[in-house]
Parts: sequence; C-alpha cells; structure tokens
Amino acid sequence: MADWPEVSDPVAVAVRDAARRLLGELADQGTGSPLDVVLAARELSTAATLAMQAAVDRARAAGHSWREIGDVLSTTRQAAFQRFGRPLDPRTNQPMPRHTLPGAQDRAIEVLGCIIEGRWEDARRDFDAKMLEAVDADRIAHAWALTAAQVGAYERMGEPLAYSAENTTVVDLPLYFEAGDRTGRVVFDEDGKVIGLWIRPPEP
Repeated sequence: MADWPEVSDPVAVAVRDAARRLLGELADQGTGSPLDVVLAARELSTAATLAMQAAVDRARAAGHSWREIGDVLSTTRQAAFQRFGRPLDPRTNQPMPRHTLPGAQDRAIEVLGCIIEGRWEDARRDFDAKMLEAVDADRIAHAWALTAAQVGAYERMGEPLAYSAENTTVVDLPLYFEAGDRTGRVVFDEDGKVIGLWIRPPEP
C-alpha cells in the first residue's frame, strides 16, 4: 500500500485514517463482512464532507467568491453558500444555527421519486393538512406533465442540498432532463410534514 503523508490537521487525519480503513476492507475482499466495507465507506464519506467544508473555508479565507466556489462545485453561488456558508445573524452578529431535520434529504428524494415514477398519491403521504387540501394527485401529475413539455424526458437526479430557513428544512434536489434542468424543492416543518413542494428552474 502507498506511503501516507504525515499530517497533524484533524480533518486531514480523519480523511487519511478513513481512507486507509476503506482501502484495507476493499483489498481483503471475502475475508470480512460486506457490512464492514459499507461502514468504512460511510466513515470516509463523513470525513470527506468535513474536508469539503474545510476546503471551502480555506477558499473563502483566500478571497474567492461564492460564484467561483459554485463554479468549481458545478452548482450556483447560492447553493454553495447555503451548503457551506457560515452566515451571521445581522441582529446579533453571531453565527446562525444550521439545524436541519434528520433524514430530510432522503425523504425529499423519496417524495420526488414518487413523482418521477408516476405514484402521485404516494408523493402526498407526508403532506400536512393544508398541502393535502391544496395539492391533490391530479395537480402533481399536471405539474410533472408541464415539466416534461418544457424540458423533455427525465434523466437523473443530482446531489440533494438541505438547509434551514426559519423553522423549516428546505431540500433542493437538481433534476436533469433531456433538454434542460430543474430543481425539485421540498420543504418540511419541524414535525417532518411536507409544507411546500415545487419543481422550478434552477437559480441563476
């Protein structure tokens, strides 16, 4: 196995150690539990997330704009800021909390997956009372048909982005079609109910 550089930064140490474990598990196929490989991959994913935040913080400290960072990440400056920014509350000049609903990204993928698969009623399963009244299965189907008319056949999803806004969690999910892109947005309240759902053009 290749020599690993000596590092002291905690994030770099976490990435190095997690990568070592995953490489070890992958190199010893058949000798351990496949779940050990899954666990090692998850540890590396977590370490990589920390490394990404540290890398963005370093880029910002060096004077790079959110547009430049968004370009490198193939996303918008707003999405990059929402994911990695450290906004200050203008009232107190203190960092604002970034609490999001646990599992919100997976749940948003499930909601939009139901729409993509034509399971309109299933998409409404976690709607709150107001959403259930305002958005029926036919309305969801109509909106999806309009999307297809504008940008063609659905192709794939991108990486979801979850962020907090007031007392809600917003998840934006890039959706790629044959002739254009859209963003699926699912908004959850504190109880995990869906209180907003849109399919809209991505932010410029």
